[in-house]
Amino acid sequence: MRFLITGAAGFLGSALANALITAGHSVRAVDDLSTGSPDKLSKEVSFTRGDVNDRPKLWTLLQDIDCVYHLAARVVVPESVLYPREYNHVNVGGTVTLMEAIRDVGVKRVVLASSGAIYGNQPAQPVKEDCTPNPKSPYAVSKLAAEYYTHTIGSLWNIETVCLRIFNTYGPNQQLPPTHPPVIPYFLKQAHENATIVIHGDGNQTRDYIYIDDVVEGMIAAATATSVNRSTINIGSGRETSVSEIARLVVALTGNRPEIVRNVRNEGGPNRLCADISLAREKLNFHPRTPLEIGLQMTYENDPRIKQK
Repeated sequence: MRFLITGAAGFLGSALANALITAGHSVRAVDDLSTGSPDKLSKEVSFTRGDVNDRPKLWTLLQDIDCVYHLAARVVVPESVLYPREYNHVNVGGTVTLMEAIRDVGVKRVVLASSGAIYGNQPAQPVKEDCTPNPKSPYAVSKLAAEYYTHTIGSLWNIETVCLRIFNTYGPNQQLPPTHPPVIPYFLKQAHENATIVIHGDGNQTRDYIYIDDVVEGMIAAATATSVNRSTINIGSGRETSVSEIARLVVALTGNRPEIVRNVRNEGGPNRLCADISLAREKLNFHPRTPLEIGLQMTYENDPRIKQK
């Protein structure tokens, strides 16, 4: 098959692109390189630097494409609180621009990478796709809006659409910015250096952490699965783990004794969040295979940046 991936130079996009190439598919990739790097991509990926709001460029890239994976987005929750207009422009406006271009060119299917963040606090866990979203940040609002636009435009113009609500993905080569870094690579690096691990909130808040390879398998399945049109599907591990437990596992893995500090005045986000993945099992034959303990070990062993000074 012939794929276009937006946001292809990022953590998830590059892993997906390389997996598709390995499976023998043709992949075009577009990314504005605001956070990603094309160095992660296989040389067989046809890469173009560009903005997802650049409609003429999208028209060119979409020619003869069978399926689009839309991953291009701004994804830092605290940043979205400061710059909601930018998040709306990229995550919502970029989705609408892409869907218009797909409509004009005639691509058959779109798979949108959405987020478990749209759920916010929910009274029942694990969360099912039919519960009422409760977004708590502009980022989460933008991803929910992108879902609605994707399904609505797809329905109006006979484009097959699948929205995947992806939970906390981790693995080697995940972005590790100096501010607001993701929990797992940050904890691993701090523990390796025997430095300080700061836990925001009381540490009891839980998340669903899923290894990158499992997410990629689910995304690949969504491109060809039958009876998934207009579906919104959770992609997670189905396992609920507290931030304090992640810290404990990381400390045990590294064998060091970093200082652990709890910043209880800084909210740690929703109290609990875990994916019900029964629909993914049914629709995508999705069965995540990487236990958290093994995923942490593989991340620690295979990401050289964690051990860099």
